[in-house]
Amino acid sequence: MKTMVYDKLPKEAREIRETVFVKEQGFHDEFDELDAAAKHLVLYDEEMPIATCRFFRRKLSGDYTVGRIAVRKEYRGKNIGTCLLNAAEEEIRNSGGKRVFLHAQCSVQAFYRKQGYSSYGETDLDEDCPHIWMKKSI
Repeated sequence: MKTMVYDKLPKEAREIRETVFVKEQGFHDEFDELDAAAKHLVLYDEEMPIATCRFFRRKLSGDYTVGRIAVRKEYRGKNIGTCLLNAAEEEIRNSGGKRVFLHAQCSVQAFYRKQGYSSYGETDLDEDCPHIWMKKSI
């Protein structure tokens, strides 16, 4: 497997996000202005793009947000999400990042806890889907 980092939203990431978030989960507002400011990771199995996420610097120095973490259905349950998140954290660390934040769907909160993230604040809705903010020092 290999991970590629892009300064612009690549078509591979767009396709994975459309499949996972729009077609499977029913989100409508998947793409936003943050895509232009973010770096995008795509994880490949051979030449097949199988997972993606984006990350961007927050206002406070050393703070980053990771989001839009998506893994193709046939690759779930194979530690691909962990590999992708580790790759994003490594890129953030290499950019001087100290803390990572993410807005997790509550249904996958346990996955992020296993990766060392802790939740904070109140649960909120993003397109009627419950989410919680989580953070981790790296």
